[in-house]
Amino acid sequence: MRQKQNVRAEPVRPYWSALRYKLRSVYLAYPINVVKFALVTVAIALGLLAIAEVGLRVLFGFGNPLLYIADDRIGYLLAPNQRTRRFGNRIEINSYSMRFEPISPQPEASTLRVLLLGDSIASGGWWTDLEDTVSARIARLLPGKLGEFGELGDGQIEVLNASANSWGPRNELAYLEKFGYFHARAVVVLINTDDFFTIAPTSLPVGSDRNYPDRKPLLGLTEVIERYVLPEPTIPELDRLHQEKGDRVGKNLAAIEQIHALLAADGIPLILALSPLLREVSPSGPKDYELKARDRLQTLVSTRNIPFIDFLPVFAAMEQPELLYRDTIHPSAEGNRILSDGICQLLITVL
Repeated sequence: MRQKQNVRAEPVRPYWSALRYKLRSVYLAYPINVVKFALVTVAIALGLLAIAEVGLRVLFGFGNPLLYIADDRIGYLLAPNQRTRRFGNRIEINSYSMRFEPISPQPEASTLRVLLLGDSIASGGWWTDLEDTVSARIARLLPGKLGEFGELGDGQIEVLNASANSWGPRNELAYLEKFGYFHARAVVVLINTDDFFTIAPTSLPVGSDRNYPDRKPLLGLTEVIERYVLPEPTIPELDRLHQEKGDRVGKNLAAIEQIHALLAADGIPLILALSPLLREVSPSGPKDYELKARDRLQTLVSTRNIPFIDFLPVFAAMEQPELLYRDTIHPSAEGNRILSDGICQLLITVL
């Protein structure tokens, strides 16, 4: 009878033992210098990526963009309570989605408060430091101008800045209807020529358009790649909305008229300011459809007796008006200075 042979089971190798075994196999399969070179190359690559990540975050603010939230009525807002720096520019958003420091709904008795509503021209975007925005410049100019008439005394001035990229009059009306005017003594609506043609408020861009993120990117590097390397994603639903039918200019002018009525009911003056596009200050001037929209706006402000300043003749009269722009729409620092000064001149007539 054949006896059973005892077969010894192979011992189970712990994880680290197995790993050492695999690494030993690599060392045996390849020359030691090749392995060292590969490890050094990987370490250098990781180090360079880490340096690039730190540089992008510290120097440019990538990895910490301003976030947006959707709103059923307004369309979208800057997410409340944010603070960041982009390209060295300080950006602070308070609890009311304003580009302004924290505020109370009711100002101190000695504080003169003005509310500015607008789009990226008013907000200043990532390219404008908090202290160089139109609202901050107005706040610095007003004390001297009001002081000439003895209107301010020892009081303080706040110029609140409720604005967001690509807002139009209908967004601004919805913001006022939701939050009110914060007991401001006057409200300024700053629009540009494109705002005649903006669509109805929509939240579609939030989280879909790379310019309206709703969450932080994993890395600063991923934000750079998504913004400047990858093609911009299309949003078919938004494209359809931009084909809005009907009298779009009329709808936006109606929103301005509603803003005026809402404020007039409480005896609050509205000031309207219009910033031109760069191509409008060229010798060719505005296009025909823009001239028609401007004429309709002029009729509205004349009928409702709304203080109004059109900066087109002011900008066009400059020797080099192109220096008043940082791109085809947004004013440069000098352009912001002219806007702020002109708005101040109107404010002192109503405060």
